[in-house]
Amino acid sequence: MNDYTESNQNIMVRKIELKDNQLIASIIRSCLEEFGANKPGTVYYDKTTDHLFELFSTEKSVYFIAELNGQVVGGGGIFPSDGLTEDTCELVKMYLKPEVRKMGLGAKIISNCIEFAGENGYKRIYLESMPELKRAISVYEKFGFSYLSNPMGNTGHHGCSVWMCLEL
Repeated sequence: MNDYTESNQNIMVRKIELKDNQLIASIIRSCLEEFGANKPGTVYYDKTTDHLFELFSTEKSVYFIAELNGQVVGGGGIFPSDGLTEDTCELVKMYLKPEVRKMGLGAKIISNCIEFAGENGYKRIYLESMPELKRAISVYEKFGFSYLSNPMGNTGHHGCSVWMCLEL
């Protein structure tokens, strides 16, 4: 089984550690502020955003942290969200600092997430997003995510109006 740690020059993608909680929560919220997507019904107000290490201790879940030159610059993960079928997981909390976008870090995280999902028996990956996050949505499209007309599961993120799914 892959340990999912990748290192390339000064870039590293690894699993979340307890020490990452505060910094990744700050990155997530600042990204949402940047795009004017810091609204109720999103991860901006989700209390679990401050405790991702603990949340991703859940079985069949993982959260990847991206580092550049030893500094945390973003992350993203896979989670078996409430209300999803046993063979479906959710791509969650996928955010990168502005200065590292277009470096391929998002693609590395998504690739690791897809690999993890497949190795853990998932048949599809669901995600929720917002129209404000156009660049992220275009990346999901490149990975083969297709649009859904309705949300899946019971994430509690009623502020999201873009729903996508990838069949593995």
